Amino acid sequence: MNSEMEDKRYFLKDYIRLETDFANTDQNLGISPPPVEKPFLKNSKRIALPVPGQWKSIKDSSIICAIANRKSHRKYLDKPLLLEELAFLLWATQGVRKNLKSVVLRNVPSAGNRHAFETYICVLDVDGLESGIYRYLPLEHEVLFEFSEPGLSEKISIAAMGQYFAGSAPAVFIWAAIPYRMEWRYGIAAHKVIAIDAGHVCQNLYLACSAIGAGTCAIAAYNQELMDSLIRVDGKEEFVIYLAPVGKV
Repeated sequence: MNSEMEDKRYFLKDYIRLETDFANTDQNLGISPPPVEKPFLKNSKRIALPVPGQWKSIKDSSIICAIANRKSHRKYLDKPLLLEELAFLLWATQGVRKNLKSVVLRNVPSAGNRHAFETYICVLDVDGLESGIYRYLPLEHEVLFEFSEPGLSEKISIAAMGQYFAGSAPAVFIWAAIPYRMEWRYGIAAHKVIAIDAGHVCQNLYLACSAIGAGTCAIAAYNQELMDSLIRVDGKEEFVIYLAPVGKV
């Protein structure tokens, strides 16, 4: 095994925890935690989402069936997603159970309850939403319209390195990491658990899709600069880490 391969494997191990001086993390230095949700202008265009109890087309689903039927789908029916279906998927992946101000309890686990992700949605065909890039606001359970983008279907496919099934889906979930949310608590030991947390989020998406007759396929191979540019993040303090198109199957 060459040394470069060995160095990359080091990221998967947890020696970093023994090498980190946790007394000098920003949390232990008394620095206030970063916000749990990116701020937005109060006059921004926001769309309220149906909440649990208001979903009419979403039925209870056996977890056994959801796990047994879980698979990656790269072909989707030519049907839109309903707004309540999108609401359910967002709730399942980043929904808030309890807001404790400095932290929130969500439907997915996260190391230290830090939840380093913002969820962007590339909307191509969702009933009630115009095409464009949106951001989920978990504290409000709303979607924030960020901007419209001509040729969005083609651009998301190109940014996904020619995986054109991404641009054929009614919606694409794009998770961007804000590393400092995790670094604030764990310092240089933060980054492995950010990657682990991404798996927690996407697995919930898979299982939730199974419950509504939809499918998804996780995408970890993409052009970093193009994908960051597509959702207009800086690529340094916030950058894309994972994405998954969703459509009916």
